[in-house]
Amino acid sequence: MSNGKAKAYTNIALIKYWGKQDEDLIIPSNSSLSLTLDAFYTITNVSFSKNNQKDRFYLNKQLQNNQQSKKVYQFLDLVRKKAQTDLFAEVTSYNHVPTAAGLASSASGMAALAGACNEALRLNLSNEELSALARRGSGSACRSIFGGFVEWEKGNSDSSSLAHQIESNHWEDQLAMIFILVNDRPKTISSRLGMQQTVKTSSYFPIWVKEAEKDLIIAKNAIAYQDFEALGKVSEANALKMHATTLACEPPFSYWSPDSLRAMDEVRTLRQQGFSCYFTMDAGPNVKVLCQKNDAPAILQELQKEFLPSQLIIANAGPEIEFLERNVSR
Repeated sequence: MSNGKAKAYTNIALIKYWGKQDEDLIIPSNSSLSLTLDAFYTITNVSFSKNNQKDRFYLNKQLQNNQQSKKVYQFLDLVRKKAQTDLFAEVTSYNHVPTAAGLASSASGMAALAGACNEALRLNLSNEELSALARRGSGSACRSIFGGFVEWEKGNSDSSSLAHQIESNHWEDQLAMIFILVNDRPKTISSRLGMQQTVKTSSYFPIWVKEAEKDLIIAKNAIAYQDFEALGKVSEANALKMHATTLACEPPFSYWSPDSLRAMDEVRTLRQQGFSCYFTMDAGPNVKVLCQKNDAPAILQELQKEFLPSQLIIANAGPEIEFLERNVSR
């Protein structure tokens, strides 16, 4: 029996990944940049054993059915092939993230699964190689292998599409992100389906790819010079460009809710009042507010005038993947 256990944190993209050039290998159409955060994470244990008659996946102590487990089972097939084993696995995962609500649950979940499999099967992958493996489970998972600012280079092959940490002299430790949870229910349109529809039908998609690559350069320069205003502006603009592509789809769709719009308006109002803060949104209704850590308490206090305390969570920069256990017995 071979066990492995890993803990991975969510990441929120400041320059978004939206659209694939290769669906099977999950190679994106544009490179992206994210910030790993400490507030949400996944802990996963994997046990490969000859006593297992089939794969099983437990999420938050609940046995998942075949449909719910599809992505996990496909990933297990991938690592079995890499490790040249036919052992079935039991996967036990605890998701400290609302699942499928646009809060990067798949990023931390698949990163933790990749890390646990790496330990259990002794694949001995470097973090860069592990990020390429995690990408096969969920694209954004490749960024959750690393802490702080992370760039996912789109690449053009299975081995070249991977993530790496961006050196910032620990500037990320001076930043914070406030989550405004307007809805923690599963999305009606998954990120994967939303991307497919956008690539196939949105007239804005080709423009999005070009703009995203330009935005990435601006964001990396902002990090290099520790220019918060520049990073905030390009992050907010990039998020709006991403969401604009869905409105140009046939048929059009949106991840925004009325409360999403209210949250975005509140951030703009706070800026007009002198607070330095910017919003970003992924494929879901919840809004994330990028700010400097010293300003976070005052911004949180202002947001509490419009939203319930239970809807607001402060996150700081998070660490790289943590390997918690390796246990191999024969």
